[in-house]
Amino acid sequence: MISKYRDLFNSQFTDKKYQEFKDDIASDFNYAPTFRIGETPFFISNALKAQMLEGCADIIKLIQQKDFKKLTDKSLELNHNVSNEDEHTTFLAIDFGICKENGGVFPKLIEVQGFPSLYNYQINLYEKFKNHYPFLKDLTPFINDITPQEYLEILEDVICNNHPKENVILLEIEPEKQNTKIDFYYCRRDLGISIVSVTEIIKKGKQLFYKNDDGKEILVKRIYNRVIFDELDLRTDLKLNFHFSDDLDVEWAGHPNWFFRISKFILPFLKGKYFIETTLLSDLKQIPEDLENYVLKPLFSFSGSGVIFHVKKEDIEAVVEKELYILQKKVNYIPIVQSLNGKVKAEVRVLCVWKKEDAAPTLLCNLVRLSRGEMIGVKFNKDKDWVGGTLGLFER
Repeated sequence: MISKYRDLFNSQFTDKKYQEFKDDIASDFNYAPTFRIGETPFFISNALKAQMLEGCADIIKLIQQKDFKKLTDKSLELNHNVSNEDEHTTFLAIDFGICKENGGVFPKLIEVQGFPSLYNYQINLYEKFKNHYPFLKDLTPFINDITPQEYLEILEDVICNNHPKENVILLEIEPEKQNTKIDFYYCRRDLGISIVSVTEIIKKGKQLFYKNDDGKEILVKRIYNRVIFDELDLRTDLKLNFHFSDDLDVEWAGHPNWFFRISKFILPFLKGKYFIETTLLSDLKQIPEDLENYVLKPLFSFSGSGVIFHVKKEDIEAVVEKELYILQKKVNYIPIVQSLNGKVKAEVRVLCVWKKEDAAPTLLCNLVRLSRGEMIGVKFNKDKDWVGGTLGLFER
């Protein structure tokens, strides 16, 4: 999108340099991420950035509505309802597919999530790219051109909320087995909080505890929640000493209810030029004749699980719980990133945080996924190069 930097990057790129870049990431914790790391950043023009920010503003306007909780209460009836919910989400991730419309480049909302993403990994990915391509220091992954130090201060403020670090934990299901654990490692290193599995939590009355490295029980005052209920519900083998539905004396950095409220559940409510025609299956009056132009998605799945890309009439008819699925019009992703061998599609996730006392979220940085497949995601891009997770860089 910014030809000056695209040409400069491609002229400097080599397979050897790419391997050194990945080795640099792996050297921090003697661990190489299990997801594919994209070869290149996505250079985002000011025009495309302005469009995405306008789309974000429209989404935030919906979430700020006084009746938003009432509008989304049904999402909790269909799932879990955890006590002590706060007034608004702590995290907001907004995914735009970079598409072609009316002959031009246009961002279209693909998904929106009230759940944290790779906030710690992305800032470190930026530093690694600069190590190997020094000219990238002229660009920034931050929406408002803050410094990396300011970014970490904002993140710490949101996650810890002034609690002592030892009383704040990152909570996950068997974190050592998660695909995103590189982000957990950076979170522990950069923010100083412990990584704890749900199976390690001790409950005493309404209070929760975990054991530190010395085996001492430490009170949990605030949870940075990374647990996906989809996965938790499937893990019937796990033995937990508490339930998320318990009345607990604990704060949440990312209250679990917001995962359901701000999800594909709200897509049918969003109307405008940045949004895709989306219908809740239970509201579908007639199955479209041109199903090849639609995608069938579960409302609350994660990482693309359960999505049917080539929809057939039988697929729709086979869905029993139709209030848990949406039918969404396909978008025309445009191959836009010039690799050394053809062009690649891109999807940009704008990462936001929402401080407790603020009237609106703060747009912080971004995550980008590159694809040569039909859909964005690892399973659609096996054995391909210039695909995978990366970040977008803006002009200062």
